[in-house]
Amino acid sequence: MSRLIVKLGGTVAASSTDRVLELAAAGNEVCVVHGAGPQISAELRRRGLPVEFVGGRRVTSTEALEVVCEAMAAMNDAVCAALEPLSLGLLGNEIGLVARRVPELGHVGEPLPSRPPTIEAALAEGLIPVVAPLAMGPLNVNADEMAAALAVGLGADSIAFLTDVRGLLLEGSVVPAIEVDEADRLLGEGLLEGGILPKLRAAVAAARGGVRAEIGETQVTA
Repeated sequence: MSRLIVKLGGTVAASSTDRVLELAAAGNEVCVVHGAGPQISAELRRRGLPVEFVGGRRVTSTEALEVVCEAMAAMNDAVCAALEPLSLGLLGNEIGLVARRVPELGHVGEPLPSRPPTIEAALAEGLIPVVAPLAMGPLNVNADEMAAALAVGLGADSIAFLTDVRGLLLEGSVVPAIEVDEADRLLGEGLLEGGILPKLRAAVAAARGGVRAEIGETQVTA
C-alpha cells in the first residue's frame, strides 16, 4: 500500500476526482489538498478588492481572507461531494495545520510539515481526507506548498500536482524530469513565472523530504 498526496488545482478539481477514486480503489491511502484560486480571484473582483500575487502567493488582506475562507469551504464541499462516500472534508486551520506568517503578504503563511491525527485516523479508516489549505490563525496558504508540507509530514510515498498544464515548460517543451538543484537554479534566476512557481517550489521541498514528486508530466527528483 502506498500513501499518496494529490493536489487538485481550482481549475481542475471537479474534473480530477475520478483519478483520485482510481488511486483509492487500487488500495492506496490518498489524501487530497485542493486550491480555489480562480474562485477566490473572481469573488475578489466582484467585491472590488485587489487581486495581487507575489512569487505565486496571494496577497491576503483582512477583507480578502474572508473571501479566501468562504471559497475554500465551498470548494471543499464540492470536492467532497464528488468523492462521496469516501471523503472527509477538513479545513486545515481546524485540524491544527501550522505555518509561519509572511507579514509582507498579509494573512499568509508558509506551511510547516505536520502529521495531523485527524488525517492519520481518516486514512486508517479507508477514507479520503480532503484538506483546504488554511493554517491556524487563520492564514491563507498556497495549496501547492501545503500539499508538499503534508506529504513530508505524513511520510507520503509520492505527491502529484494535478494541473491544467502538462508540466514544467521550458522553451515551449515539457521537461520530463528535473533535479532539485536545477529547479532551484531556475527559481533563483527568475526564469519562471505564474502558477508554476509555487508548484515547482513545493515539488522541490517534497523531493528533498524524500517524497516522489510530479507536476503533470514532469518528475522532480532529489
